[in-house]
Amino acid sequence: MSAPRTTLRRSLAAAAALPLLAVALTACGYGSDAKDDDAKKANVAADGKKLSADTVRIGYFPNLTHATALVGDQEGLFQKELGGTQLKTSTFNAGPSEIEALNADSIDIGFIGPSPSINGYTKSQGKNLRIIGGAASGGVKLVVNPDKIKTLDDLKGKKIATPQLGNTQDVAFLNWISEKGWKVDAQSGKGDVSVVRTDNKVTPDAYKSGSIDGAWVPEPTASKLVAEGAKELLNESTLWPDDKFVITNIIVSQKFLKEHPDVVEAVLRGSVNTNAWINANPDKAKASANAALKKLTGKALPAEIIDPAWKSIQITDDPLAATLDAQAEHAVKAGLLEEPDLKGIYDLKPLNKILKAAGKPEVADAGLGVK
Repeated sequence: MSAPRTTLRRSLAAAAALPLLAVALTACGYGSDAKDDDAKKANVAADGKKLSADTVRIGYFPNLTHATALVGDQEGLFQKELGGTQLKTSTFNAGPSEIEALNADSIDIGFIGPSPSINGYTKSQGKNLRIIGGAASGGVKLVVNPDKIKTLDDLKGKKIATPQLGNTQDVAFLNWISEKGWKVDAQSGKGDVSVVRTDNKVTPDAYKSGSIDGAWVPEPTASKLVAEGAKELLNESTLWPDDKFVITNIIVSQKFLKEHPDVVEAVLRGSVNTNAWINANPDKAKASANAALKKLTGKALPAEIIDPAWKSIQITDDPLAATLDAQAEHAVKAGLLEEPDLKGIYDLKPLNKILKAAGKPEVADAGLGVK
């Protein structure tokens, strides 16, 4: 995409000041904002060699779409690669707070979704972060009240929830509505379909009360709604080439990447190894992720929710850069984002070095890589 400017529209910038109206990662709502996880610091390997930093601070969401972080921490796979460098983790509920932590030098590396990655990069004029790897694809569904909505055409005139104004699912749903030929005002959500911005934590209650007729949401919210009687009407993966689109990627502060490339490579090796273990041991990995969620939130997900949710998420090293570029274009089309210049948002050289050494195929940056 060509683009002279990298500013958000004033209306979106104003909205971004409100936690529930910010451009944020989809899967918000299952932990505490920026909660330092001091109680579960990984033990530093007694005989491990320390890298160039004493500590690396990683942020992520207590959510299944961040399974790489959940499992990699839970199983000690990151710490194994870090040796004598200590891993410290923090959890977040929303993309903006994680970006703020990265900008404030409170974390070094983060697992996060495409919308806050784009927003953080453009608002800093390309100076604060790089995307260095992928983590997950998919895990987003349109689920509806089957008594009110039986076909996709039945959505017209109904009330459908998305997590936040301008977040990844909100943009996807607005784009889908536009492709149907229907009209909705992006800011107010009013039009041929009523788009109701609802925090994922309260969406199941909103569905039970009848204040919404369905939702375009990530897992495990989608499966929670199905457990309440909703029906899956559309899996967003089917709208993308090869049924894949980025839902979670890995970012790093440019300062940390420059000063501690060895630590970044160690974290990426841990991520690649974790993803391989998850894909080779899906049931064990699901149990590990759920155990991590219980530690972080105090409550594990029941089988009727975690089982279908886990199946809909694809764990991948590939950041699926072309789909992030498309998501940015959808936000521009919806009027939520001015045309961004995303050149340089990716630095996949460290990841591709690791993948090549492991005999795995390298991944592409869709022409958006740093020179």
